[in-house]
Amino acid sequence: MLSANHATMRFGGLTAVSDFNMTVGDGEIVGLIGPNGAGKTTAFNMITGVYRPTEGSVSYNGANITGLAPHRITALGLARTFQNIRLFREMSVLENVLVASNLRMGIDFFSSVLHLPGYLKKEREARERALALLDSVGLAEHADDQSTSLPYGKQRRLEIVRALATKPSCLLLDEPAAGMNPQESRELMEFILKIRDQYGISILLIEHHMQVVMGVCARMYVLEYGVTIAEGTPEEIRKNQRVIDAYLGADNA
Repeated sequence: MLSANHATMRFGGLTAVSDFNMTVGDGEIVGLIGPNGAGKTTAFNMITGVYRPTEGSVSYNGANITGLAPHRITALGLARTFQNIRLFREMSVLENVLVASNLRMGIDFFSSVLHLPGYLKKEREARERALALLDSVGLAEHADDQSTSLPYGKQRRLEIVRALATKPSCLLLDEPAAGMNPQESRELMEFILKIRDQYGISILLIEHHMQVVMGVCARMYVLEYGVTIAEGTPEEIRKNQRVIDAYLGADNA
């Protein structure tokens, strides 16, 4: 479904990611891990159109999406969340989801301005679907609350729901467990598996919380200084000496 092919990102003389190759299959949960500064978010940014790779390409469902604008990539079915929560702070929980739903409403400018019957019908359907999404993840009771009034773990969940409102077939999650306590992290693991199964989507996951990434991913890629140093199952990665050295330092390991 999703693949990066020899993708390289340079900023002047700095190579942030070098010769990155990765695949995500239908319904698969794949992890992307590595120490701080390894190039994980840069890889996400190449995939989602924030950066155009200096070299190489990105493919999605057989189409070359290299360098497409982020909104065009999202329209193709590839959605993401961010390392730092980026909710619309002044909007309600429901409004945050409705903003994302607009991508699939198919409303033209004049219909929306004039509030024509077709627009009103699609707006009503979008609201019903947004409420159903919130209900499916236990956030319906907070629909009218301001988004930033939610506890941290629920804000993370809302950001994922907002991405789901774009109707993706592949979802990229950038450190969704960041700042969560152990109970919230366990709930997040269950949540990720639930949305994969319920919505039939693939997931690419950046995560530092090893319990989370090892618990939900079928395969993993490991970056260090922008270079892929390992790939395989969680069990293979757990035993890989080069990965252990990268996280702990060769001497300490």
